[in-house]
Amino acid sequence: TSNQWLTTALVAVLASACLFFSFTDSVVGRRDGKLYYGFATLRGFNVFNFSSEEEKQEWNDLDQFRRLCLQPLDFMHAFFTAVVFLIMAFSDVGLQNCFFPDGSRNTQQLLKNLPLGMAFLSSFVFIIFPTKRKGIGFNDTTPRQKVVHPLN
Repeated sequence: TSNQWLTTALVAVLASACLFFSFTDSVVGRRDGKLYYGFATLRGFNVFNFSSEEEKQEWNDLDQFRRLCLQPLDFMHAFFTAVVFLIMAFSDVGLQNCFFPDGSRNTQQLLKNLPLGMAFLSSFVFIIFPTKRKGIGFNDTTPRQKVVHPLN
């Protein structure tokens, strides 16, 4: 039972991380070209990496950060991201043996075929409803959303 509790805790922490990172975003400041990371909330965008209190005060008045608030699409993406993680985690034989040591044939077939079905459904959802969020550590060559600095 201790192995089940520890495994449950680890899976819960990792699923929570999937949810958390679904609500993160990054923007590039127009004035300084610095990359700012933050977390979207219902009221706007909370930046993590302001280097000083002065820098934080300079950016406080921007309506651009309010545009980055949470949308219903963000919740859908977070849900499907967590579900995909959980399905992939439970497709592992070690995890199955931990939680379903005496699983019936139906349970084994479900755990065997569920990843394929969820991968198809999630891919469909992610393609039809793409997100514009660029989370922490997102690295690509497309230009990021620029935030207009109030002094420009």
